[in-house]
Amino acid sequence: MQNTYLTTQELADRIKYDARTIRNSLKDNVFLEGRHYIRPFGGRKILYIWEVVEEEMLRTGPSPIAIPMANGGFVHG
Repeated sequence: MQNTYLTTQELADRIKYDARTIRNSLKDNVFLEGRHYIRPFGGRKILYIWEVVEEEMLRTGPSPIAIPMANGGFVHG
């Protein structure tokens, strides 16, 4: 399978989020290193794997680590 690798800014443009939000809120909370993004050659640069990110966005229902609450919402651990 051929993957599409995106920089943080390219991903931000595709999903209509601010690049800062991706870096500060989504990275390591929603996007996990080794699954959603990589650091090629052990460097600092981060490349997101578009196909995996898109699959995550389209997933329906709560995440597998979501804890149901009495009011019908979920707490994400």
